[in-house]
Amino acid sequence: MKVVLHICCGVCAAGAAQVLLSEGHEVIGYFYNPNIFPAEEYQRRLAASQQVASNLGFRLVEGPYEPSAWYSVAASFAKEPEGGKRCEVCYRLRLKQTFRYTVECGADLFTTTLTISPHKSALLINRIGQEVGDDKFLSRDFKKKEGFKKATELTRKWGLYRQSYCGCEYSLR
Repeated sequence: MKVVLHICCGVCAAGAAQVLLSEGHEVIGYFYNPNIFPAEEYQRRLAASQQVASNLGFRLVEGPYEPSAWYSVAASFAKEPEGGKRCEVCYRLRLKQTFRYTVECGADLFTTTLTISPHKSALLINRIGQEVGDDKFLSRDFKKKEGFKKATELTRKWGLYRQSYCGCEYSLR
């Protein structure tokens, strides 16, 4: 199946894409992250994701970088703790855009690297994905079977950039 993989960063891309490719899927990476702050950080994460796509042999498409779209849904939740309501609206924004791209490019399914993080709820992310994309969303928990550990080992081996915060301005606190 042709699967659009929403990619948040190189580390997460390495683990999730490797699993999907090993299952025989055709992967199209979709880097859509209007939440990432500042723009230099966005470029570092995009470059790492491009290197993963090159190393694993899948196509990577960059969605629009539109921080104003993210601020319009997330700014009212600036004081929320990490993992709170702000993260939920952020996931929804990114998954909606990924679903749009999935339909546009004619792919069968879409999923996200977000579930590989040990700091994020796969249950919540998968619920949002189902709400956004119904039967086009491929529910996964990429952190299972040491997914995050394997991804970090792979990116260390490749010498890729590894970030120290989730990505948004508020998570820098």
